Amino acid sequence: MVRRTIDNFDIAQICESGQCFRMQSQNENTYSVIAGERYLKVAWQDGEYIFDCEEAEFEEFWKTYFNLEEDYGFYISRIHPKDLYLKHAAEFGCGIRILQQDLWEMIVSFLISQQNNIARIRRCIQNICRQYGEERINAYGEVYYTFPAPERLAVLEEDTLKECNLGYRSKYVVRTARSIVSGEVNLNEIRQMPYPQAKEELLKLYGVGKKVADCICLFALHHLQAFPVDTHINQALEKHYKQGFPKRRYQGFEGVLQQYIFYYELQGQSKA
Repeated sequence: MVRRTIDNFDIAQICESGQCFRMQSQNENTYSVIAGERYLKVAWQDGEYIFDCEEAEFEEFWKTYFNLEEDYGFYISRIHPKDLYLKHAAEFGCGIRILQQDLWEMIVSFLISQQNNIARIRRCIQNICRQYGEERINAYGEVYYTFPAPERLAVLEEDTLKECNLGYRSKYVVRTARSIVSGEVNLNEIRQMPYPQAKEELLKLYGVGKKVADCICLFALHHLQAFPVDTHINQALEKHYKQGFPKRRYQGFEGVLQQYIFYYELQGQSKA
């Protein structure tokens, strides 16, 4: 059991921020997270977070996963004082951190995310894991499933994952799995690439466009300069940044600010 008081960290906001689809609320104060083969429960109690794992596992894995050593207060402090919209968005979502997640899982997750909502994406991924992942038992005696490896999905027919409610996205996932298994695209090499090169390489995958590639770069590769533009972000840009978002002012952490904007728009607070 690990207890921490952490500034700019809110597990509920992270869960609803659209970057992780295997995190869910257990009750008002407790969330569960599945990452790779690991399972974690995180609870909020008496002003601190309780991570239900050993100290060694927390230090070796979860601290990095939740990006806990990054100073998000610094990013917020850099927002231009006259940009009231961005200041409000950052204040509203100040507990969000950019998770460092598995590259393969993020590729599949954001292929599925196209023309989809968060609740449905979660169900699709849950279906895939139950059908093609490996069964595990957590410390509470509960069953959970690992995320299936590319090899597991590459052998499927292109339409097979329609049974998991992926619809037309089924062929995106299967063809991408085949590209990775065949060596046409090398995930280990992508992990070592700088942002522009990684994005270019990801765009070679079937079904991956610029927005999806940027999501993968931000949420798996931790390229904080990636700035995914979807419907919510487009609405914000059209309304508040008619000349375009001032990326040069926030060079190197544009993706953090993108998450504040996305969450603000998603929750509807900007329209209140």
